[in-house]
Amino acid sequence: MAAAAPEAADEVAPSATLSVYKAARCIKRRASTLYNALRSVAEDAAFVAEVAALWPSLPLVANLRCGLWYAPPRAFAATCYFKSTDGHAGNWSFSTARLNLHLALLAGERGGCIIVDSTRRGKRFPDSMSKTIPIWCSVLNRAIERHRLQAIHKSAEVNYQSSTLLNGDAENNSDLSNWDSSVHLPVWVLGTEKNAIEGRIDEWTDQFESCGADIHSLAVGLQKPLRPLWISQRTRIWLNEVPELESWDFTPIILISASDAVATQRMSSEFSWHYIPGAGDDEESWARGLTPTLFWKHSYDLIDAGPDRCNQIVADIVEKDRVYRAQRGEHCPQITCKSLRSLAGAKCNDDQTTEMCAMNLDHCTSTMDAHCSNNGLLLFWIGTSNLAVSSTFHGALVGVDCILNCDSTSKLPASSSENSYLELSIVGSKDDRFSLMRNLPKAVDFAKRNLMAGRKILVCCQNGEDISICVALAILALLFDDNGL
Repeated sequence: MAAAAPEAADEVAPSATLSVYKAARCIKRRASTLYNALRSVAEDAAFVAEVAALWPSLPLVANLRCGLWYAPPRAFAATCYFKSTDGHAGNWSFSTARLNLHLALLAGERGGCIIVDSTRRGKRFPDSMSKTIPIWCSVLNRAIERHRLQAIHKSAEVNYQSSTLLNGDAENNSDLSNWDSSVHLPVWVLGTEKNAIEGRIDEWTDQFESCGADIHSLAVGLQKPLRPLWISQRTRIWLNEVPELESWDFTPIILISASDAVATQRMSSEFSWHYIPGAGDDEESWARGLTPTLFWKHSYDLIDAGPDRCNQIVADIVEKDRVYRAQRGEHCPQITCKSLRSLAGAKCNDDQTTEMCAMNLDHCTSTMDAHCSNNGLLLFWIGTSNLAVSSTFHGALVGVDCILNCDSTSKLPASSSENSYLELSIVGSKDDRFSLMRNLPKAVDFAKRNLMAGRKILVCCQNGEDISICVALAILALLFDDNGL
């Protein structure tokens, strides 16, 4: 019997470990409440306001989407979109799909700008600020440098005087030797990583020049090279030594990481709450339909409500806003919803259409489901384009001549032909970021062939809200103009 004791202990150990894990997960869920997130955002927003007040002439810019939470909407002059994935170690890149040229022009016009973002990962700055934006600054600086050198060489070849250079570039060219196009990374980025990034700047500059961007406008608008500066809640700034913008020989891109890096328990005069670093990130998982605009409109009420009443107040705010928008038709009716099945007992038939005014496809009301789908497949017809989108179908459809199936998990229908059915195994961007791009030519060719023949096409994917929408948009952009097909 004594020998059996160790075996019993071994059997108990896994369950004990599992219980500790479950307990830790439970504690984390309780800490990540809606009130804690909103209170954390409000605390971080106060820090952002303090830093922005040091350079009041610089425009405040939100890095989408997280940055929008950290200041009232009226405080932002613009938004930008820099992804952290473009700065992950070993995955550095310069995105020609997210050029953010408006930001560079704004910085040139105002003498710099302040970008707001945050991160949940227990570090001071997100990779978008540590590496993505520094790469962007260096690529734009180098492209401007090349552009001005080309202007000088072209002028010399035709024997022009320097005063005839376009739009005053002569003054800039005289100081071209002082133009800094090197990569400026924060001190915590390892030397090996910095060297690898520097070795690819010319490659990314070539990509930027070949994408068709208006580099001349950048060269005219930017009198000084772009350069990032980093400020977090741990940064020490002496208020009597804040530098003037004119004293810098570069155009500052001030990067504010709004959140502290450490989660802590905090107290107010009324409530105890848990501080969440980067609370504004991944809003779908916690915001319950609340948007940054709604939050700042009702911020005092939400913070004063406390943890017990916060969820209910948010639900009331979101519902009232939905009704308000629907009644006033703030969203133009650009999509027509038509049910193509015979709906026995339903209030609409195959010939009846319902204009989708102020309809959020993620929050389709129960009335719309009952009247138009009756638990059947719901098709969304895009105007008079003979093009519809929906989720993946199962079975025969009425009123559709051709099907463009973008769902990689579905099977080819038995009664289909090459002319009436095309299956493209397009996966999400997280699995393969180039999957959609590789398959678009086939999709557009299929649509062009059938639309010109007067056939009606259904574009479907697994949920009807992601890949099918992208494919339909590409078809509309490439095959239609103001006069139609």
